[in-house]
Amino acid sequence: MKKMFASLLALSMVLVGCGGDGGDSASSSKPEIVMLTDKGTIDDKSFNQGTYEGVKAYAEKNGIECTYIKPVDATTDEYNNSIDQAVKSGAKVVVCPGYLFEESIYIKQTEYPDVKFILIDGNPHDASYEDYKTEKNTIGITFQEEQAGYLAGYAAVKDGNTSLGFMGGQAVPAVMNFGYGYVQGANDAAKELGITVNMKYHYTGGFSATPEIQTKASSWYKDGVTIVFGCGGSVGNSVMAAAEASNPVGKVIGVDVDQSSESDTVVTSAYKKLGDAVQKALESIYSGDFDKTDDTNIQFRGGQNIVLGAKDGDVGLPLETSKFEKFTEADYNAIYDKIVDGSVTIKNNKDAESPKDLNCSNVELTIEN
Repeated sequence: MKKMFASLLALSMVLVGCGGDGGDSASSSKPEIVMLTDKGTIDDKSFNQGTYEGVKAYAEKNGIECTYIKPVDATTDEYNNSIDQAVKSGAKVVVCPGYLFEESIYIKQTEYPDVKFILIDGNPHDASYEDYKTEKNTIGITFQEEQAGYLAGYAAVKDGNTSLGFMGGQAVPAVMNFGYGYVQGANDAAKELGITVNMKYHYTGGFSATPEIQTKASSWYKDGVTIVFGCGGSVGNSVMAAAEASNPVGKVIGVDVDQSSESDTVVTSAYKKLGDAVQKALESIYSGDFDKTDDTNIQFRGGQNIVLGAKDGDVGLPLETSKFEKFTEADYNAIYDKIVDGSVTIKNNKDAESPKDLNCSNVELTIEN
């Protein structure tokens, strides 16, 4: 009974509304667009927030009410309950950022055929992972994070860093892809420079900022690591705090969105255009293009699982806010073009079980538990 009450309480929290007035406000009207947060928070300055800002931008521009719900727990049952609550509240579109929603969307897309579902970082499947199905009222959007991670690792080494760190959150596909790309980018830059670099690599198992993460990052900086890729929601905030307290001050690579405003220690960020992708999907839904499932000229249409990457301009580094000392815009454009034309290929989590399996001979990799 207590658990049921907690679930109902959490699900009843339509936390903020957004509409055509240009700002957040509590709203008495029913929101048409509802986003569910994953294990992180709505203000994580990363994955959840980046996605929701895209939802808000579209809703406010078009005078549509939107809101978000944070499920009481990161389980399929609780995600199902949250989707039920959203639909009962009047949602016409449900946005779910994170691969943990895959099973719930697989179930609910059939139960609610008149509701549109946008799944970020995943493709709907059953509990056994044997049946993958994306119905015509659903779109799955994933990114080639390994490309953004590669650019970050390549730039970090080209900029003069020879002792690097990767502080990942939970070892989910997106985080692993960022990390694998980071290792490979550092390796290729080191190979071009004729050097070997060192890298410490760790998954924290979650997406929250904790004293333990800050302590580990601090120990890395103390051991001579000069730059750490903080990859996983608020994990990066712990890394930034460690960098700020270090002597000399450490450097940080942000993730998902441009995190330069979070700390002066952020040198660059490996981004994927979450907000843009959500807005394009919403525009397709509200224009009617989403329902033209047989029109291959429409990228964001129902029944599709699409992959966005460098060829689409949807992953990269924000050069305008980056603080590189040696790595130039020309260097960035040259390596980016090689990724786009396929002359540089990058492995992801489907190609290797561990970063050790990437066989990057110019990176001395230490995986820490």
